[in-house]
Amino acid sequence: MRDWSPEQVARAAGARLTGEDGTSGPIRAVIDSRHAGPGDLFVGLPGEQVDGGRFATQALEQGAWGALVGEGHEGPGRRLLAADPLAALQRLATAWRRALGAQVVGITGSTGKTSTKDLVAAMVEQQRRVIATPANLNTEIGLPLTVLGAPSGTEVLVLEMAMRGRGQIAELARIAEPDVGIIVNVGPVHLELLGTVEAIAATKAELLAGLPEGGTAIVPAGEPLLAPHLRADVRTVTFGPGGDVAELPHGLEIPFDSAHMQRNALAALAAARAVGVEPQGRVEVALSELRGQKLALPGDVVVINDCYNANPMSMRAALDDLAVSATGRRVAVLGDMLELGPDERRFHEEVGAHARACGVDLLVTVGPLAAAIDGAFGGEAHHVATAGEAAPVLRELLRPGDTVLVKGSRGVGLEVVAEQLAG
Repeated sequence: MRDWSPEQVARAAGARLTGEDGTSGPIRAVIDSRHAGPGDLFVGLPGEQVDGGRFATQALEQGAWGALVGEGHEGPGRRLLAADPLAALQRLATAWRRALGAQVVGITGSTGKTSTKDLVAAMVEQQRRVIATPANLNTEIGLPLTVLGAPSGTEVLVLEMAMRGRGQIAELARIAEPDVGIIVNVGPVHLELLGTVEAIAATKAELLAGLPEGGTAIVPAGEPLLAPHLRADVRTVTFGPGGDVAELPHGLEIPFDSAHMQRNALAALAAARAVGVEPQGRVEVALSELRGQKLALPGDVVVINDCYNANPMSMRAALDDLAVSATGRRVAVLGDMLELGPDERRFHEEVGAHARACGVDLLVTVGPLAAAIDGAFGGEAHHVATAGEAAPVLRELLRPGDTVLVKGSRGVGLEVVAEQLAG
């Protein structure tokens, strides 16, 4: 947006400009006034407890380019006043997405969307200028911030799209206007909110509904839950066994051997081809934080830090990866899986049975729901109530050469386990 005038920015946002006009626009948008500095558009969003517009003066005093705030927050400095600052932020993002003229890849799924996003970005950036969703900026707030952080000359935007309920993917698609949509998979996630896997599939498929005529839908081969949502006016590409993209071509390599990462790479390859890129050679992929990074500890102990989130599908995939990657004992630290609805106990028991089938030698479970994993596991298991109690237990149990998987829903906070072991 640097080459836009303040009046152009305000007009794109549907806001009223006060203060000085000028000849240049902001570099990016931020919602935390503490991080607002020169070149930043501070967006003061109203919250449940505090209206962010109250911090506009602070942001401007720190050198922010301007502040997008609600009506009633008039004051000194350049301000863009809007009845609904969030809607204004979203309108601004859509306007900038159109001005960029970039191709947009939207990605959703019950599990693996972040690693697939990382794979798409790594493949496409071999030949194109790419901006991808950083960290977890995949919501109705985070996605616009990602788009507005893309500099002029960006050729491809790779945007992760999170879902908490009906209509959210549709909202993100309206903002991003994707040309390509990937649904990585459909599984029992957010059942507490949506009730059935059919409802989950319909919600994920909002991404397909948001594609333009002639766009590209990338979906798992043979997924019956998505079949009712495919469109005749959109090109559909399937990936996985029996699909249009069934294997990586000779010479294309990714630094992961696990079955789920190989499958995610097929979806990423389909997306790269959809934007005109044929990746080659070894694709170096920087995984997002807490999504499976391996930490080497003294005594040849390896910790797989995969604790950003968890559901039955991702738990099984992570345990499968542990089974093939560990050279010594297989140790799993598994926390509660949240938002699974009335069948939550059964889902946890099934994870315990899968851990046993994968040859896990030692299990530590964390949280009240995860206790159900122990009984179905049947091997050496230890249960603790909180993440903070897990690391001391592990220190007493670990042996040289162990590989430790740490995984649970975000609300369990298992990242402290990896941090304490590494410290």
